[in-house]
Amino acid sequence: MSYATLYLVATPIGNLGDITLRALETLRAVDYIASEDTRTTGVLLKHYDIHKPQIAFHEHNEQRAGERIIGLLKGGASVALVTDAGTPGISDPGYSLVRRAIDEGAPVTMIPGPAGLIMAVVLSGLPLHSFTFRGFPPRKSGQRRRFLTVDKDSPHTLIFYESPFRLAAFLEDALAVYGDRPAALANDLTKLYERVERGTLSSLLSFVRQQGKLKGEFIVVVAGTDRAPDHQDSSQS
Repeated sequence: MSYATLYLVATPIGNLGDITLRALETLRAVDYIASEDTRTTGVLLKHYDIHKPQIAFHEHNEQRAGERIIGLLKGGASVALVTDAGTPGISDPGYSLVRRAIDEGAPVTMIPGPAGLIMAVVLSGLPLHSFTFRGFPPRKSGQRRRFLTVDKDSPHTLIFYESPFRLAAFLEDALAVYGDRPAALANDLTKLYERVERGTLSSLLSFVRQQGKLKGEFIVVVAGTDRAPDHQDSSQS
C-alpha cells in the first residue's frame, strides 16, 4: 500500500516573517493541515493567503485525530502537521502521530525552522557545546524537585519551559536543588517585547518577584554543574 507523505512543518514562534519559503510551499501544496489550534494556525494561513482544510490535532484528541490523519495518508491525501508555534513534537503534540505514521510505513519528512529552545540557549550566553532540553517540569513542588534532581550533577546546560504562573515557584525549586548557578530567562522571543534576563538563579528569582503580571511562555536556561564527578573506584580506597 502506498501512503501519502506526512510533513512536519515548523512555524514562527512569534514573528510571522520567520517562516521559511519551504514551509510556505509545503502548506500550499498539501491536502490537509493538522493544527494544534486551528484559530492560531488560521491567523498564519490568512496572513500568507493559504486556503487549506484544517484538522484539529491536540493533546486531548490525539488518538481520534491521529486515526483520521493516518486514514487520509492511506487514502493518498498529504497532511502537514503544525503546532501553535515552533517545531512539532517539541513539548507539543506530534510524537504519537509521527510514531504511528512510521509504524504504518507512511513516509514522514520535516520542514525545519524556528525552535524557541535553540534561540533561548544561544542568547543565554551559557555554554553551547552540550545541552539538555527538559521541557515542562511537573506542576507540584515535590515532583518538580525530584524532576530537577535528575540533572543535579549534569555538566550540560539545562533548558526548561515554564508557565508564567509557576515561574517563581520553579526558580525557587531550581535554586534549592542546583544552588545559585548562572542562568537566563527568555520571553517573547522574536516579538516586539523580546527579553532575555541573565544572572544567577537568585537574581532572576528576585527579578520575577518584582514584576507585575507575567505573560507568555518562559524558557529557563541553567548552567550545568562545574564540579567534576567523583569517579573514584571504591575498591582502591
